[in-house]
Amino acid sequence: MTCHTDTLPAALIGSRVMQRAELERELEQLHPASFAWALGCCRRDRDDAEEVLQNVYVTVLDGRATFDGRSTLKTWLFAVIRRKATAYYRIRAVRYALLLRFGGGQASSPVQRSQTDLIGALAQLPRRQREVVELVFYHDMTVDDAAAIMGVSAGSARVHYDRAKKKLRVLLEVKS
Repeated sequence: MTCHTDTLPAALIGSRVMQRAELERELEQLHPASFAWALGCCRRDRDDAEEVLQNVYVTVLDGRATFDGRSTLKTWLFAVIRRKATAYYRIRAVRYALLLRFGGGQASSPVQRSQTDLIGALAQLPRRQREVVELVFYHDMTVDDAAAIMGVSAGSARVHYDRAKKKLRVLLEVKS
């Protein structure tokens, strides 16, 4: 991962300053997990996930989002990805509504279908339940880390997690 500028506001890790090269290395190591999380936040649309993740990297590397060391870098980065994906879809929804209203025609929205029972079952979960399950199972996070990323209390995340497991159990039993 490269960027053409060498100026970057310092990111703190604990009480030490993370230099740009170190931040780039950390982001590169986290890229596979970050892309997987971006896919989850982007309804499994690869193009949207790539767009969101690119925006996240630009935002982080030019200093508009700074890591202050209050959590792990991975937890912080996943929260940035989630917020960027939410903003991305909010903007797309507004554009879509404007196209329908003023375009005089039909707008086409991307259709995303899952091929496996598990992905299909995950897609049926409410957003917060799906997010907490993906963070815990796919990204090896604790429920507390997932809560921090999602911007909810740990208790709320635990409730979403418990409900998601129960609903997945029912949905997957029906498929069998």
